[in-house]
Order: sequence, then C-alpha cells, then structure tokens
Amino acid sequence: MGRARRRHPALEGIDADALAAFRAGLRRRYTDDEILAELRASAARLERSPTMREFAADAEAGVHPQTVIEHFGTWNAAKRAAGLQPRRFISREELLAQLRELGDELGRTPTVRDIAERRGRMASKSLIWHTFGSLASALKEAGFDVPVGEERLERAIADGALLARELGHLPKMAEWKQARERGASLLSEWQVYRLVDVNPGAWSAFQFLVSRRLGEEGVEVQEDGTLQLP
Repeated sequence: MGRARRRHPALEGIDADALAAFRAGLRRRYTDDEILAELRASAARLERSPTMREFAADAEAGVHPQTVIEHFGTWNAAKRAAGLQPRRFISREELLAQLRELGDELGRTPTVRDIAERRGRMASKSLIWHTFGSLASALKEAGFDVPVGEERLERAIADGALLARELGHLPKMAEWKQARERGASLLSEWQVYRLVDVNPGAWSAFQFLVSRRLGEEGVEVQEDGTLQLP
C-alpha cells in the first residue's frame, strides 16, 4: 500500500494573500509585450509555432512557459496574441512524452484528475482519448504499469485483499476511497463498481470476490466481513 505524502511544514505557513502578492510581483518582471516578443523570436528560430516543450528547450528564450501562461491564461491564447498559429496537431510521441514527464513529476502513474488540473500545460484528456482510445491505453504505451481488461479486475481484487488485511475487515466503498486519497495506487471506487458489473449490489459482489481471494490465501472471513487472520 502506498503511503500518503507528508506535507512539508513550510507549506502550512504560507499566507494566501502574501503568495498572491509575490506572484503578482513576479508577473511584473515581464510585460506582455516582452513575452510576446520572446514567443515570436522563438518561432523565428524554430521556423514554426513553438510548443511549450520546444519553448522551454529554447536556450535563447528568457521566459519560462509557466510565466507565459500566468500572463495570458493558456499557452494557445499567448500564441494567438503573438500572431502565431496554435498548433492543432500533437504527435503520439509528444503526447506520450507529456504523460511520462507528468509521471516523473508526480512520482506515480497519472490519473484523469492530474491531467485535468494541468489544463493549458499539457494536452487535454479528450485529445488523449481521441488519439489512444482511452487513458489506460495511452499510459500503457507510455510505459506505465496499467492493467487493462480482465487484468484490472484481477488487480482490484488483489488490492482489495491487501486493504482488507490492513483494515481487519472487507473494505467498504468509503474506506476504499479514503485509501485511494491517501496515495494508494488503486482504481477509483466507481471504476471497481463498473468492472464488477453486477446489479444491484456491485460493491457487495466485489467484496465477495475479495473474500474468496482471502480464503484462497488462508484467511477466514466472518459473516459480518471481519477477518480471522492466521
């Protein structure tokens, strides 16, 4: 089971107003015109409208892509303001590279929520879906350990057995959700619900599968769902 990442004490003492003022001060280091000039100059060197990745890799560009976004809201909005055509096509390799970089940043496999929270910094989830058919397929192609199809349910059952041992009883939906929020690499409770596909009572059907797995491992599950560990 993964452990929740501890919040550094220094982060607890950040004053929201002071942080906002600090960010505003940083934004004043560059005028909008200066940033647009940097974008146009980079485009001239590359001979095409730069992606965020290309702009960040441009040694002669003096502005970070995130600064551009803070000024204009999104990367494409800044490029439009600079008179540059936003690039509508992103190759499969560029999408995979973005997912790998996000995984490196997070230290784990990215989720839909991670991608949605970085709107403007990376490709949209709809583009990833359109290109690969699903996020799971994209992540698998990017090199992440992502179970698909029957593997997903098998992984969920194994994770359920581990969580049950930790709790001392079969996990409830709320407990599964809490474990996932603590940083465990679990499917969401609704993903599990859909995988079992037994109506009504999909979660109790999942608990039954977990109890059967525990029985195979020599753990007795009582009628009330508590575990009799050996």
